[in-house]
Amino acid sequence: MRDRKRRLTTALARHVVNPIMRRAIERGIAPPRYALLETTGRKSGLPRRTPVGNGLDGDTFWLVAEHGRSAAYVRTIRTDTRVRIKVGRRWRTGIAVLLPEDDARDRQRLIGRRFNAAVVRMMGTDLLLTVRVGLKPSTLSGKKPDNELAVQPQTSAGQADPDPRRN
Repeated sequence: MRDRKRRLTTALARHVVNPIMRRAIERGIAPPRYALLETTGRKSGLPRRTPVGNGLDGDTFWLVAEHGRSAAYVRTIRTDTRVRIKVGRRWRTGIAVLLPEDDARDRQRLIGRRFNAAVVRMMGTDLLLTVRVGLKPSTLSGKKPDNELAVQPQTSAGQADPDPRRN
Protein backbone atom coordinates (compact mmCIF):
# COMPACT_ATOMS: atom_id res chain seq x y z
CA MET A 1 0.00 0.00 0.00
CA ARG A 2 2.75 2.45 0.98
CA ASP A 3 4.68 1.81 -2.24
CA ARG A 4 1.53 2.24 -4.33
CA LYS A 5 0.73 5.54 -2.60
CA ARG A 6 4.29 6.78 -3.18
CA ARG A 7 4.12 5.87 -6.89
CA LEU A 8 0.74 7.60 -7.26
CA THR A 9 1.73 10.80 -5.43
CA THR A 10 5.07 10.93 -7.25
CA ALA A 11 3.37 10.61 -10.66
CA LEU A 12 0.82 13.28 -9.73
CA ALA A 13 3.57 15.65 -8.58
CA ARG A 14 5.91 14.93 -11.49
CA HIS A 15 3.36 15.21 -14.29
CA VAL A 16 0.72 17.65 -12.98
CA VAL A 17 1.57 19.77 -9.94
CA ASN A 18 5.32 20.32 -10.29
CA PRO A 19 5.35 21.46 -13.95
CA ILE A 20 2.71 24.11 -13.23
CA MET A 21 4.40 25.32 -10.04
CA ARG A 22 7.88 25.20 -11.61
CA ARG A 23 6.78 27.50 -14.45
CA ALA A 24 5.03 29.89 -12.06
CA ILE A 25 8.09 30.11 -9.79
CA GLU A 26 10.47 30.53 -12.74
CA ARG A 27 8.35 33.43 -14.01
CA GLY A 28 8.11 34.99 -10.55
CA ILE A 29 4.32 34.73 -10.39
CA ALA A 30 3.92 31.96 -7.80
CA PRO A 31 2.71 32.80 -4.30
CA PRO A 32 5.60 33.66 -1.94
CA ARG A 33 5.03 30.47 0.04
CA TYR A 34 6.77 28.48 -2.73
CA ALA A 35 10.39 28.21 -3.78
CA LEU A 36 12.39 26.25 -6.36
CA LEU A 37 15.11 23.79 -5.35
CA GLU A 38 17.75 23.09 -8.00
CA THR A 39 20.00 20.06 -7.66
CA THR A 40 22.41 18.43 -10.11
CA GLY A 41 21.23 15.10 -11.55
CA ARG A 42 23.03 12.08 -10.09
CA LYS A 43 23.60 10.41 -13.44
CA SER A 44 23.04 13.10 -16.08
CA GLY A 45 24.72 16.01 -14.34
CA LEU A 46 21.84 18.20 -15.59
CA PRO A 47 20.00 20.70 -13.38
CA ARG A 48 16.86 19.31 -11.74
CA ARG A 49 14.30 21.81 -10.41
CA THR A 50 11.70 20.87 -7.83
CA PRO A 51 9.05 23.18 -6.35
CA VAL A 52 9.16 23.15 -2.54
CA GLY A 53 7.60 25.08 0.30
CA ASN A 54 9.42 28.33 1.11
CA GLY A 55 11.43 27.63 4.24
CA LEU A 56 13.74 30.65 4.03
CA ASP A 57 14.99 31.86 7.41
CA GLY A 58 17.80 34.38 6.90
CA ASP A 59 20.75 32.53 5.36
CA THR A 60 19.21 29.11 6.06
CA PHE A 61 16.56 27.34 3.99
CA TRP A 62 14.56 24.53 5.60
CA LEU A 63 12.48 21.90 3.86
CA VAL A 64 10.81 18.63 4.79
CA ALA A 65 10.91 15.83 2.21
CA GLU A 66 7.53 14.09 2.00
CA HIS A 67 9.06 10.79 0.84
CA GLY A 68 12.07 10.94 3.15
CA ARG A 69 15.19 9.33 1.74
CA SER A 70 13.15 8.05 -1.24
CA ALA A 71 12.51 11.56 -2.59
CA ALA A 72 14.39 12.09 -5.85
CA TYR A 73 15.95 15.37 -4.71
CA VAL A 74 17.09 13.74 -1.45
CA ARG A 75 18.82 10.94 -3.37
CA THR A 76 20.43 13.61 -5.54
CA ILE A 77 21.57 15.63 -2.51
CA ARG A 78 23.18 12.50 -1.07
CA THR A 79 25.37 12.45 -4.19
CA ASP A 80 26.03 16.21 -4.49
CA THR A 81 25.18 18.57 -1.63
CA ARG A 82 25.52 21.74 -3.72
CA VAL A 83 22.11 23.27 -4.49
CA ARG A 84 20.48 26.50 -5.58
CA ILE A 85 17.25 27.91 -4.21
CA LYS A 86 15.02 30.42 -5.97
CA VAL A 87 12.86 32.46 -3.64
CA GLY A 88 10.87 35.18 -5.34
CA ARG A 89 13.00 36.33 -8.26
CA ARG A 90 16.41 35.61 -6.69
CA TRP A 91 18.63 32.54 -6.88
CA ARG A 92 20.93 31.70 -3.99
CA THR A 93 23.51 28.94 -3.72
CA GLY A 94 24.10 26.72 -0.76
CA ILE A 95 25.04 23.37 0.72
CA ALA A 96 22.27 20.95 1.70
CA VAL A 97 22.53 18.73 4.77
CA LEU A 98 20.14 15.85 5.51
CA LEU A 99 19.04 15.83 9.15
CA PRO A 100 17.48 12.42 9.92
CA GLU A 101 17.70 13.10 13.68
CA ASP A 102 15.63 16.30 13.39
CA ASP A 103 11.92 16.11 14.30
CA ALA A 104 10.44 16.86 10.85
CA ARG A 105 6.91 17.52 12.16
CA ASP A 106 8.25 19.99 14.70
CA ARG A 107 10.35 21.58 11.93
CA GLN A 108 7.21 22.04 9.85
CA ARG A 109 5.60 23.89 12.75
CA LEU A 110 8.70 26.11 13.07
CA ILE A 111 8.70 26.87 9.34
CA GLY A 112 5.09 27.99 9.77
CA ARG A 113 3.67 26.97 6.38
CA ARG A 114 0.55 25.13 7.59
CA PHE A 115 -0.94 24.35 4.17
CA ASN A 116 2.38 23.05 2.82
CA ALA A 117 2.93 21.00 5.98
CA ALA A 118 -0.53 19.43 5.66
CA VAL A 119 0.06 18.51 2.01
CA VAL A 120 3.49 17.04 2.81
CA ARG A 121 2.00 14.89 5.59
CA MET A 122 -0.98 13.84 3.45
CA MET A 123 1.10 12.93 0.37
CA GLY A 124 4.09 11.58 2.29
CA THR A 125 4.69 7.89 2.60
CA ASP A 126 8.04 7.32 4.30
CA LEU A 127 9.39 8.93 7.39
CA LEU A 128 9.58 12.65 6.78
CA LEU A 129 13.11 14.00 6.47
CA THR A 130 14.38 17.48 7.29
CA VAL A 131 16.85 19.12 4.92
CA ARG A 132 18.80 22.24 5.94
CA VAL A 133 20.44 24.36 3.25
CA GLY A 134 23.15 26.75 4.40
CA LEU A 135 22.97 29.60 1.88
CA LYS A 136 25.73 31.94 0.83
CA PRO A 137 25.09 35.31 2.48
CA SER A 138 22.68 37.44 0.51
CA THR A 139 24.04 40.46 -1.33
CA LEU A 140 21.63 43.26 -2.04
CA SER A 141 23.97 45.10 -4.39
CA GLY A 142 21.73 44.64 -7.42
CA LYS A 143 24.07 42.12 -9.05
CA LYS A 144 22.73 39.46 -11.38
CA PRO A 145 21.58 36.21 -9.70
CA ASP A 146 24.38 34.02 -8.40
CA ASN A 147 24.73 31.25 -10.98
CA GLU A 148 27.90 29.73 -9.55
CA LEU A 149 27.70 26.90 -7.09
CA ALA A 150 28.92 27.60 -3.57
CA VAL A 151 31.97 25.33 -3.38
CA GLN A 152 34.02 22.89 -5.38
CA PRO A 153 32.35 19.47 -5.45
CA GLN A 154 34.17 16.83 -3.45
CA THR A 155 34.81 13.20 -4.25
CA SER A 156 34.36 10.58 -1.55
CA ALA A 157 38.12 10.95 -0.83
CA GLY A 158 37.61 14.67 -0.14
CA GLN A 159 39.41 15.83 -3.29
CA ALA A 160 38.01 18.28 -5.85
CA ASP A 161 35.86 16.53 -8.44
CA PRO A 162 37.86 16.25 -11.70
CA ASP A 163 34.72 16.33 -13.89
CA PRO A 164 34.77 19.87 -15.41
CA ARG A 165 31.00 19.81 -16.04
CA ARG A 166 30.44 19.83 -12.29
CA ASN A 167 33.00 22.52 -11.42
